[in-house]
Amino acid sequence: MQHEAGAPFGAIRIGRIGWTLISLSTLLALWAIAAAIVQSRYLPDPLTVVEVMGREWQNGDLWRNIVATLIRVFFSFTIAIFVGSAIGLLLGRHPLADRFFDPWVSFFLNLPALVIIILCYIWFGLTEVAAVLAVAINKIPNVAVTMREGARSLSKDLIEMAQIYRFGWWKTLRHVTVPQLAPFFIAASRTGLSLVWKIVLVVEAFGRSDGVGYQLNIAFQLFDVPMILAYSLAFIAVVQLIELALLQPMIARTNRWRR
Repeated sequence: MQHEAGAPFGAIRIGRIGWTLISLSTLLALWAIAAAIVQSRYLPDPLTVVEVMGREWQNGDLWRNIVATLIRVFFSFTIAIFVGSAIGLLLGRHPLADRFFDPWVSFFLNLPALVIIILCYIWFGLTEVAAVLAVAINKIPNVAVTMREGARSLSKDLIEMAQIYRFGWWKTLRHVTVPQLAPFFIAASRTGLSLVWKIVLVVEAFGRSDGVGYQLNIAFQLFDVPMILAYSLAFIAVVQLIELALLQPMIARTNRWRR
């Protein structure tokens, strides 16, 4: 009976992996066929891209640029998630502050990322501080909106219960507030990372001398499509590894607590 109950889950798990491999294999095959038909340096075949990726890995440029980008992503994301969460909780728990600052949030949500990047570079120079701030400022409003909704959804009954039983602020925060905010925090983190990756590449292309975005900009100027694809695919692979190693376990842990 136990084997039968566990079998469907195992079958689904294997099925998903299988479908992923089939899908990616089909994509690679279509890519190779298209490259063979077109026969152009602007559409290299997969093997050419892999060779470029291997060469960049051997000379150290690939790893060096990816690490530089990841460092910027880490600092930008950390600033955005903490500042955005604080703003969101403040707005969600205080209606007067929410009514006053809501136009500000809407303004920064609709302000183009490119404008913020250019202004940060003009105001602070072509520095790491400007690059990190540009990315963080772009992401803070999104985090604030998500966490504001989480703060609004906090159960008043649970908070009153904690007060009746004299939990204290720390115990209330740990056992009542944080568990209710966890899904919203995970959502803000997941969408935050997906946005931060992209903005960091633009920031690097505009004003840094290393990083994946900088390398893509150099490759664009040289019309080096194999280099563009090599760095893009390598960076996508790293992002997926981070997603599987960090975010997916966090999501699973949060859902397990809720069950």
